[in-house]
Amino acid sequence: MKQLHNIFTGLLLILGLLIASSAVAQEDDITPQEQKENTVDVKSIVFGHIGDSYEWHITTWGDTHITIPLPVIVYSSNSGWHSFLSSRLEENGGTYEGFSIAPAGSRYEGKIIEHDAAGEEIRPWDISITKVTLSLLINSALLLIIILGVAHWYRKREQGAAAPGGFVGFMEMFIMMIHDDVIKSCVGPNYKKFAPYLLTAFFFIFINNIMGLIPFFPGGANVTGNIAITMVLAICTFLAVNIFGSKHYWKDIFWPDVPWWLKVPIPMMPFIEFFGVFTKPFALMIRLFANMLSGHMAMLVLTCLIFISASMGPALNGTLTVASVLFNIFMNALELLVAFIQAYVFTMLSAVFIGLAQEGGKSEEATE
Repeated sequence: MKQLHNIFTGLLLILGLLIASSAVAQEDDITPQEQKENTVDVKSIVFGHIGDSYEWHITTWGDTHITIPLPVIVYSSNSGWHSFLSSRLEENGGTYEGFSIAPAGSRYEGKIIEHDAAGEEIRPWDISITKVTLSLLINSALLLIIILGVAHWYRKREQGAAAPGGFVGFMEMFIMMIHDDVIKSCVGPNYKKFAPYLLTAFFFIFINNIMGLIPFFPGGANVTGNIAITMVLAICTFLAVNIFGSKHYWKDIFWPDVPWWLKVPIPMMPFIEFFGVFTKPFALMIRLFANMLSGHMAMLVLTCLIFISASMGPALNGTLTVASVLFNIFMNALELLVAFIQAYVFTMLSAVFIGLAQEGGKSEEATE
Protein backbone atom coordinates (compact mmCIF):
# COMPACT_ATOMS: atom_id res chain seq x y z
CA MET A 1 0.00 0.00 0.00
CA LYS A 2 2.85 2.33 0.91
CA GLN A 3 4.60 1.46 -2.35
CA LEU A 4 1.51 2.40 -4.38
CA HIS A 5 1.29 5.68 -2.50
CA ASN A 6 4.94 6.46 -3.36
CA ILE A 7 4.37 5.63 -7.05
CA PHE A 8 1.26 7.83 -7.15
CA THR A 9 3.12 10.71 -5.49
CA GLY A 10 5.98 10.37 -7.97
CA LEU A 11 3.62 10.45 -10.96
CA LEU A 12 1.96 13.60 -9.61
CA LEU A 13 5.36 15.24 -9.15
CA ILE A 14 6.43 14.38 -12.71
CA LEU A 15 3.12 15.68 -14.08
CA GLY A 16 3.54 18.91 -12.14
CA LEU A 17 7.07 19.42 -13.49
CA LEU A 18 5.90 18.79 -17.07
CA ILE A 19 3.06 21.28 -16.69
CA ALA A 20 5.34 23.91 -15.17
CA SER A 21 8.02 23.49 -17.87
CA SER A 22 5.38 23.65 -20.61
CA ALA A 23 3.94 26.83 -19.13
CA VAL A 24 7.39 28.48 -18.89
CA ALA A 25 8.26 27.49 -22.46
CA GLN A 26 4.94 28.81 -23.72
CA GLU A 27 5.37 32.11 -21.86
CA ASP A 28 8.83 32.58 -23.45
CA ASP A 29 7.21 32.36 -26.93
CA ILE A 30 4.54 34.98 -26.18
CA THR A 31 5.29 38.62 -26.89
CA PRO A 32 4.07 41.34 -24.47
CA GLN A 33 1.53 42.47 -27.09
CA GLU A 34 0.08 38.96 -27.44
CA GLN A 35 0.01 38.55 -23.67
CA LYS A 36 -1.97 41.79 -23.37
CA GLU A 37 -4.41 40.68 -26.08
CA ASN A 38 -4.91 37.27 -24.41
CA THR A 39 -5.62 38.76 -20.99
CA VAL A 40 -9.09 37.84 -19.75
CA ASP A 41 -10.97 40.50 -17.78
CA VAL A 42 -12.36 38.22 -15.07
CA LYS A 43 -13.88 41.12 -13.13
CA SER A 44 -16.02 42.33 -16.05
CA ILE A 45 -17.11 38.76 -16.90
CA VAL A 46 -18.11 37.89 -13.33
CA PHE A 47 -19.80 41.18 -12.45
CA GLY A 48 -21.35 41.39 -15.91
CA HIS A 49 -23.17 38.10 -15.27
CA ILE A 50 -24.18 38.61 -11.64
CA GLY A 51 -24.97 42.31 -11.96
CA ASP A 52 -28.02 44.05 -13.37
CA SER A 53 -28.12 45.67 -16.81
CA TYR A 54 -30.40 47.48 -19.26
CA GLU A 55 -30.13 44.67 -21.81
CA TRP A 56 -30.09 40.88 -21.66
CA HIS A 57 -27.02 39.41 -23.31
CA ILE A 58 -27.89 36.00 -24.79
CA THR A 59 -24.67 34.94 -26.50
CA THR A 60 -21.89 36.12 -28.79
CA TRP A 61 -21.69 34.69 -32.33
CA GLY A 62 -18.35 35.67 -33.82
CA ASP A 63 -18.22 39.45 -33.49
CA THR A 64 -21.99 39.73 -33.12
CA HIS A 65 -23.48 40.19 -29.65
CA ILE A 66 -26.99 38.74 -29.49
CA THR A 67 -28.89 40.73 -26.86
CA ILE A 68 -32.47 41.59 -25.94
CA PRO A 69 -32.84 45.37 -25.60
CA LEU A 70 -35.00 46.35 -22.64
CA PRO A 71 -37.16 49.46 -22.15
CA VAL A 72 -35.50 52.38 -20.36
CA ILE A 73 -38.08 54.46 -18.47
CA VAL A 74 -36.71 57.53 -16.68
CA TYR A 75 -37.99 60.84 -15.35
CA SER A 76 -35.75 63.89 -15.52
CA SER A 77 -36.48 67.01 -13.46
CA ASN A 78 -35.33 69.04 -16.47
CA SER A 79 -37.04 67.33 -19.40
CA GLY A 80 -39.77 65.09 -17.93
CA TRP A 81 -40.48 61.49 -18.87
CA HIS A 82 -38.42 59.54 -21.40
CA SER A 83 -38.99 56.02 -22.68
CA PHE A 84 -36.81 54.21 -25.22
CA LEU A 85 -35.12 50.86 -25.83
CA SER A 86 -31.62 50.43 -24.44
CA SER A 87 -30.36 49.65 -27.97
CA ARG A 88 -30.82 53.36 -28.78
CA LEU A 89 -27.84 54.15 -26.56
CA GLU A 90 -25.51 51.92 -28.57
CA GLU A 91 -26.88 53.14 -31.89
CA ASN A 92 -26.16 56.76 -30.94
CA GLY A 93 -22.65 56.41 -29.55
CA GLY A 94 -23.68 55.74 -25.96
CA THR A 95 -25.90 58.81 -25.49
CA TYR A 96 -29.58 59.22 -26.33
CA GLU A 97 -31.89 62.12 -25.43
CA GLY A 98 -29.22 63.37 -23.01
CA PHE A 99 -28.97 60.07 -21.12
CA SER A 100 -26.07 57.62 -20.98
CA ILE A 101 -24.81 54.73 -18.87
CA ALA A 102 -22.22 55.77 -16.26
CA PRO A 103 -18.75 54.36 -17.05
CA ALA A 104 -16.56 52.26 -14.76
CA GLY A 105 -15.17 54.25 -11.86
CA SER A 106 -18.20 56.50 -11.61
CA ARG A 107 -20.22 56.45 -8.40
CA TYR A 108 -23.24 55.55 -10.56
CA GLU A 109 -21.37 52.86 -12.51
CA GLY A 110 -23.67 50.93 -14.84
CA LYS A 111 -26.68 53.16 -14.15
CA ILE A 112 -28.52 55.60 -16.43
CA ILE A 113 -27.32 59.16 -15.82
CA GLU A 114 -27.63 62.65 -17.27
CA HIS A 115 -25.43 65.73 -16.88
CA ASP A 116 -26.48 69.05 -15.40
CA ALA A 117 -25.38 72.50 -16.61
CA ALA A 118 -22.12 72.19 -14.67
CA GLY A 119 -21.34 68.82 -16.27
CA GLU A 120 -21.94 66.86 -13.07
CA GLU A 121 -23.47 63.38 -13.23
CA ILE A 122 -27.02 63.21 -11.82
CA ARG A 123 -29.41 60.28 -11.56
CA PRO A 124 -32.90 60.61 -12.98
CA TRP A 125 -35.82 58.75 -11.42
CA ASP A 126 -35.30 55.33 -12.99
CA ILE A 127 -38.07 52.73 -13.30
CA SER A 128 -36.59 50.88 -16.26
CA ILE A 129 -37.25 47.20 -16.99
CA THR A 130 -33.78 45.77 -16.32
CA LYS A 131 -32.49 42.22 -16.68
CA VAL A 132 -33.33 41.35 -13.06
CA THR A 133 -36.79 42.93 -13.38
CA LEU A 134 -37.60 40.98 -16.56
CA SER A 135 -36.34 37.75 -15.00
CA LEU A 136 -38.43 38.46 -11.91
CA LEU A 137 -41.54 38.89 -14.08
CA ILE A 138 -40.82 35.71 -16.07
CA ASN A 139 -40.15 33.63 -12.95
CA SER A 140 -43.25 35.00 -11.20
CA ALA A 141 -45.37 34.16 -14.26
CA LEU A 142 -43.89 30.63 -14.28
CA LEU A 143 -44.68 30.25 -10.58
CA LEU A 144 -48.28 31.39 -11.13
CA ILE A 145 -48.71 28.92 -14.01
CA ILE A 146 -47.42 26.03 -11.85
CA ILE A 147 -49.48 26.84 -8.76
CA LEU A 148 -52.68 27.75 -10.60
CA GLY A 149 -52.30 24.64 -12.77
CA VAL A 150 -52.12 22.45 -9.65
CA ALA A 151 -55.08 24.30 -8.10
CA HIS A 152 -57.09 23.82 -11.32
CA TRP A 153 -56.46 20.06 -11.18
CA TYR A 154 -57.81 19.93 -7.60
CA ARG A 155 -60.90 21.93 -8.53
CA LYS A 156 -61.64 19.46 -11.33
CA ARG A 157 -61.02 16.39 -9.17
CA GLU A 158 -64.10 14.51 -8.09
CA GLN A 159 -64.84 13.74 -4.45
CA GLY A 160 -63.05 10.58 -3.29
CA ALA A 161 -60.83 10.36 -6.38
CA ALA A 162 -57.45 8.66 -6.17
CA ALA A 163 -54.41 10.60 -4.99
CA PRO A 164 -52.72 12.56 -7.78
CA GLY A 165 -49.60 11.30 -9.48
CA GLY A 166 -46.93 12.81 -11.68
CA PHE A 167 -46.16 16.50 -11.37
CA VAL A 168 -49.33 17.31 -9.39
CA GLY A 169 -48.49 14.58 -6.88
CA PHE A 170 -44.94 15.90 -6.58
CA MET A 171 -46.22 19.44 -5.93
CA GLU A 172 -48.70 18.16 -3.33
CA MET A 173 -45.86 16.38 -1.51
CA PHE A 174 -43.68 19.50 -1.74
CA ILE A 175 -46.41 21.86 -0.48
CA MET A 176 -47.49 19.60 2.39
CA MET A 177 -43.87 19.12 3.48
CA ILE A 178 -43.40 22.89 3.88
CA HIS A 179 -46.89 23.37 5.31
CA ASP A 180 -46.71 20.62 7.95
CA ASP A 181 -43.01 20.34 8.80
CA VAL A 182 -42.12 24.03 8.71
CA ILE A 183 -45.11 26.37 8.93
CA LYS A 184 -47.40 24.39 11.21
CA SER A 185 -44.67 23.31 13.60
CA CYS A 186 -42.88 26.68 13.80
CA VAL A 187 -45.76 29.19 13.82
CA GLY A 188 -48.04 27.36 16.20
CA PRO A 189 -51.85 27.52 16.56
CA ASN A 190 -52.24 30.55 14.27
CA TYR A 191 -50.36 28.93 11.38
CA LYS A 192 -53.28 29.12 8.92
CA LYS A 193 -53.18 32.91 8.92
CA PHE A 194 -49.54 32.97 7.78
CA ALA A 195 -49.39 29.84 5.61
CA PRO A 196 -50.24 31.68 2.32
CA TYR A 197 -47.40 34.18 2.77
CA LEU A 198 -44.82 31.61 3.89
CA LEU A 199 -45.67 29.17 1.10
CA THR A 200 -45.47 32.02 -1.43
CA ALA A 201 -42.09 33.12 -0.03
CA PHE A 202 -40.70 29.57 -0.21
CA PHE A 203 -41.74 28.85 -3.80
CA PHE A 204 -40.85 32.36 -4.98
CA ILE A 205 -37.29 32.01 -3.64
CA PHE A 206 -36.97 28.41 -4.83
CA ILE A 207 -38.12 29.09 -8.42
CA ASN A 208 -35.81 32.12 -8.70
CA ASN A 209 -32.89 30.12 -7.30
CA ILE A 210 -33.44 27.30 -9.79
CA MET A 211 -33.91 29.65 -12.77
CA GLY A 212 -30.70 31.43 -11.80
CA LEU A 213 -28.76 28.19 -12.33
CA ILE A 214 -29.98 27.72 -15.91
CA PRO A 215 -27.17 29.16 -18.09
CA PHE A 216 -29.35 30.27 -21.02
CA PHE A 217 -32.35 32.56 -21.57
CA PRO A 218 -34.78 32.91 -19.76
CA GLY A 219 -32.56 31.65 -16.92
CA GLY A 220 -29.22 32.85 -15.66
CA ALA A 221 -30.28 36.11 -14.01
CA ASN A 222 -29.10 36.56 -10.45
CA VAL A 223 -32.46 37.51 -8.89
CA THR A 224 -32.03 36.24 -5.32
CA GLY A 225 -28.40 37.39 -5.42
CA ASN A 226 -29.71 40.96 -5.75
CA ILE A 227 -29.89 42.64 -2.34
CA ALA A 228 -32.93 44.73 -3.34
CA ILE A 229 -34.98 41.55 -3.85
CA THR A 230 -33.90 39.96 -0.57
CA MET A 231 -34.53 43.26 1.22
CA VAL A 232 -38.17 43.32 0.06
CA LEU A 233 -38.63 39.70 1.20
CA ALA A 234 -37.10 40.56 4.59
CA ILE A 235 -39.39 43.60 4.92
CA CYS A 236 -42.43 41.38 4.24
CA THR A 237 -41.37 39.08 7.08
CA PHE A 238 -40.68 42.12 9.29
CA LEU A 239 -44.22 43.41 8.70
CA ALA A 240 -45.79 39.98 9.25
CA VAL A 241 -43.95 39.62 12.55
CA ASN A 242 -44.59 43.07 13.99
CA ILE A 243 -48.04 43.97 12.66
CA PHE A 244 -49.58 40.71 13.86
CA GLY A 245 -47.46 40.38 17.01
CA SER A 246 -49.39 39.76 20.24
CA LYS A 247 -49.37 42.12 23.24
CA HIS A 248 -47.13 39.61 25.03
CA TYR A 249 -44.60 39.96 22.22
CA TRP A 250 -44.44 43.74 22.61
CA LYS A 251 -44.41 43.45 26.40
CA ASP A 252 -41.36 41.14 26.20
CA ILE A 253 -39.61 43.72 24.03
CA PHE A 254 -40.21 46.84 26.12
CA TRP A 255 -40.45 45.19 29.57
CA PRO A 256 -38.84 41.73 29.43
CA ASP A 257 -38.85 39.32 32.38
CA VAL A 258 -35.30 40.04 33.57
CA PRO A 259 -33.90 41.49 36.84
CA TRP A 260 -35.04 45.10 37.40
CA TRP A 261 -31.50 46.49 37.30
CA LEU A 262 -31.29 45.46 33.63
CA LYS A 263 -34.35 47.65 32.89
CA VAL A 264 -33.93 50.67 35.19
CA PRO A 265 -32.44 53.22 35.33
CA ILE A 266 -30.70 52.28 32.06
CA PRO A 267 -33.06 50.25 29.82
CA MET A 268 -30.31 47.93 28.58
CA MET A 269 -32.42 44.82 27.91
CA PRO A 270 -35.35 46.70 26.31
CA PHE A 271 -32.84 48.38 23.99
CA ILE A 272 -31.28 45.01 23.05
CA GLU A 273 -34.72 43.46 22.46
CA PHE A 274 -35.83 46.43 20.35
CA PHE A 275 -32.59 46.27 18.38
CA GLY A 276 -33.31 42.60 17.73
CA VAL A 277 -36.58 43.54 16.00
CA PHE A 278 -34.48 44.97 13.15
CA THR A 279 -31.50 42.59 13.20
CA LYS A 280 -33.68 39.52 12.53
CA PRO A 281 -34.97 40.65 9.10
CA PHE A 282 -31.52 42.08 8.33
CA ALA A 283 -30.01 38.62 8.93
CA LEU A 284 -32.62 37.08 6.61
CA MET A 285 -31.75 39.59 3.90
CA ILE A 286 -27.97 39.14 4.09
CA ARG A 287 -28.08 35.33 4.46
CA LEU A 288 -30.06 34.76 1.25
CA PHE A 289 -28.22 37.45 -0.73
CA ALA A 290 -24.71 36.36 0.27
CA ASN A 291 -25.26 32.62 -0.24
CA MET A 292 -26.77 32.95 -3.71
CA LEU A 293 -24.28 35.59 -4.85
CA SER A 294 -21.23 33.61 -3.69
CA GLY A 295 -22.41 30.45 -5.47
CA HIS A 296 -22.79 32.27 -8.80
CA MET A 297 -19.40 33.96 -8.40
CA ALA A 298 -17.63 30.68 -7.60
CA MET A 299 -18.99 28.98 -10.75
CA LEU A 300 -18.09 31.96 -12.95
CA VAL A 301 -14.54 32.17 -11.59
CA LEU A 302 -14.05 28.43 -12.15
CA THR A 303 -15.24 28.84 -15.74
CA CYS A 304 -12.86 31.77 -16.28
CA LEU A 305 -9.92 29.50 -15.39
CA ILE A 306 -10.26 27.89 -18.83
CA PHE A 307 -9.75 31.20 -20.63
CA ILE A 308 -7.11 32.52 -18.23
CA SER A 309 -4.94 29.43 -18.82
CA ALA A 310 -5.42 29.46 -22.62
CA SER A 311 -2.07 31.23 -23.11
CA MET A 312 -0.18 29.04 -20.63
CA GLY A 313 0.41 26.09 -22.89
CA PRO A 314 -1.71 23.06 -23.84
CA ALA A 315 -0.65 20.94 -20.85
CA LEU A 316 -1.61 23.49 -18.20
CA ASN A 317 -4.66 24.69 -20.12
CA GLY A 318 -5.89 21.12 -20.62
CA THR A 319 -5.36 20.24 -16.95
CA LEU A 320 -7.14 23.37 -15.69
CA THR A 321 -9.95 22.90 -18.21
CA VAL A 322 -10.66 19.38 -16.95
CA ALA A 323 -10.44 20.59 -13.34
CA SER A 324 -12.71 23.55 -14.09
CA VAL A 325 -15.36 21.36 -15.75
CA LEU A 326 -15.31 18.81 -12.93
CA PHE A 327 -15.51 21.48 -10.23
CA ASN A 328 -18.31 23.25 -12.13
CA ILE A 329 -20.32 20.03 -12.29
CA PHE A 330 -19.82 19.62 -8.56
CA MET A 331 -20.71 23.28 -7.88
CA ASN A 332 -23.87 23.06 -10.00
CA ALA A 333 -24.99 19.97 -8.11
CA LEU A 334 -24.19 21.73 -4.84
CA GLU A 335 -26.07 24.88 -5.93
CA LEU A 336 -29.17 22.80 -6.69
CA LEU A 337 -29.09 21.69 -3.08
CA VAL A 338 -28.36 25.24 -1.90
CA ALA A 339 -31.30 26.56 -3.97
CA PHE A 340 -33.65 24.40 -1.89
CA ILE A 341 -31.83 24.90 1.42
CA GLN A 342 -31.85 28.71 1.19
CA ALA A 343 -35.57 28.80 0.37
CA TYR A 344 -36.21 26.34 3.21
CA VAL A 345 -34.08 28.27 5.73
CA PHE A 346 -35.66 31.64 4.85
CA THR A 347 -39.15 30.16 5.25
CA MET A 348 -38.27 28.33 8.46
CA LEU A 349 -36.68 31.39 10.11
CA SER A 350 -39.59 33.59 9.03
CA ALA A 351 -42.00 31.04 10.52
CA VAL A 352 -39.97 30.93 13.76
CA PHE A 353 -39.94 34.74 14.07
CA ILE A 354 -43.69 34.89 13.39
CA GLY A 355 -44.32 32.07 15.86
CA LEU A 356 -42.34 33.85 18.59
CA ALA A 357 -44.41 36.98 18.00
CA GLN A 358 -47.61 34.94 18.43
CA GLU A 359 -46.49 33.25 21.64
CA GLY A 360 -48.64 33.90 24.69
CA GLY A 361 -51.67 35.00 22.70
CA LYS A 362 -55.23 33.90 23.35
CA SER A 363 -55.76 32.25 19.99
CA GLU A 364 -57.46 28.91 20.04
CA GLU A 365 -55.79 25.73 18.87
CA ALA A 366 -56.27 25.41 15.10
CA THR A 367 -57.86 22.29 13.76
CA GLU A 368 -56.25 20.16 11.10
